[in-house]
Amino acid sequence: MEKFEKLTGIAAPMPLVNIDTDMIIPKIFLKSIARTGFGKNLFDEMRFNRDGTEIEDFVLNKPQYRSAEILVAGDNFGCGSSREHAPWAIADFGIKCVVSTSFADIFFNNCFKNGILPIVLPQEQVDLLMKDAEKGANARMTVDLESQEITTSDGEVVAFNVDAFKKHCLLEGLDDIGLTMEKKASVDAFEAQASQARPWV
Repeated sequence: MEKFEKLTGIAAPMPLVNIDTDMIIPKIFLKSIARTGFGKNLFDEMRFNRDGTEIEDFVLNKPQYRSAEILVAGDNFGCGSSREHAPWAIADFGIKCVVSTSFADIFFNNCFKNGILPIVLPQEQVDLLMKDAEKGANARMTVDLESQEITTSDGEVVAFNVDAFKKHCLLEGLDDIGLTMEKKASVDAFEAQASQARPWV
């Protein structure tokens, strides 16, 4: 998993509340367990008409937001079914940070396991970031995980909280497999000892 340390990028405003995982990645596209290839179908029913043409007024279809790496979203983001494909689609599209007043628990935890930083802030701070995001491609935000601060395009600084263990995992680029591999020496030693003690196993 790629490390998340400091990100400076375009933030897209998406004030819609209760964006569920089926809106993020519709169930029709859940045909693979690979983590890649889902970005093209992110928010599919909001991004595309039935004939496949783009819906021009959807935020991520607007020229200034096509390369967005930060999403400033409405309340209760990632609710609904607990599909890991939702953060896969977000990451594959190129979004590395989502800011909201609240997230569904399973989606929230899945983000950390897939290199995405979900940030929970009070409504007034989300409103501030939403307004900054509405300025378009020239308004770039900086998200600094080490210092736990977001800096707007105007230089305003918003502090955020993050669990220390989850922060460590993102900074070091550790998913569940990576965490296990950190203990490889201990695992190997245990297996060698167990093999000697019970050679018949």
